Amino acid sequence: MKLLTYRLDGAEAVGALTGDGKSVLPLPYPDMNTLIETASLSDLRSAADAAERVGASVPLERVELLAPIPRPRQDMICLGMNYRDHLEEAARYNADAFEKQKPVAVYFSKRVTEAVAPGGDIPRHADLVERLDYESELAVILGKTARGVKAEDAGNYVFGYTIINDVSARDVQTGHKQWYFGKSLDGFTPMGPWIVTADEISFPPALDIGSTVNGEVRQKSNTSLFLNSIPDVLEELSAGMTLLPGTIIATGTPAGVGMGFDPPKFLKVGDVVECTIQGIGSIRNTVR
Repeated sequence: MKLLTYRLDGAEAVGALTGDGKSVLPLPYPDMNTLIETASLSDLRSAADAAERVGASVPLERVELLAPIPRPRQDMICLGMNYRDHLEEAARYNADAFEKQKPVAVYFSKRVTEAVAPGGDIPRHADLVERLDYESELAVILGKTARGVKAEDAGNYVFGYTIINDVSARDVQTGHKQWYFGKSLDGFTPMGPWIVTADEISFPPALDIGSTVNGEVRQKSNTSLFLNSIPDVLEELSAGMTLLPGTIIATGTPAGVGMGFDPPKFLKVGDVVECTIQGIGSIRNTVR
């Protein structure tokens, strides 16, 4: 299923995309966080079937599509340097900030007060940021409490997947000893266009991932190339912390970000960034 959050006649709601991708079936949950925490896949299918039977579907073109989880309950957990080619380009840009000394996962968190809609704007923050960058990433959403998870069981904890653009202020990011501030400015998390439930994608996912800026291909890779796999990440994290339903884990970005070019290609006002992942779709956001 493809699950989405939308606004219709001023009211925010959650729904399921119809099979033809043309309409939305309203679902009886107040928000996506509640849906993830309380609904089983069979519940969702039953609710969608019921909405279709009574003719409650709404044409997709009539709704305003929002980020599928507009207001995450916790900071997003992110992996840095999770593709070897991105690790190499980042180290060339600033070895002190990005070079890894050991072959271990790099974790950081990202504040998301409100995620940007899949067609929304990325604020330029010109008073604070000179080097604005993009990162196309697969986001994993957990569907139940995870503690002491073994890698071989990790797939049972995944609710679904979506796309995020981990927008980054490179000068702010590298100007501090950690990345939190440079990753967490308002409007730095475009997300969407929906959540694809885990049953639709083989685990672990091996999906083409990429991005374009103003139509120019910048990133092109596959999630099978992770340095740290989703099963290994879930086992490691849950060994020492409890991960709650709705937890979002951003799995890292491949090479081709703006700082990786010589000279760098940072974003400017008016640039359109499109992030695409096979089997999920695309988000398209404009820098304002």
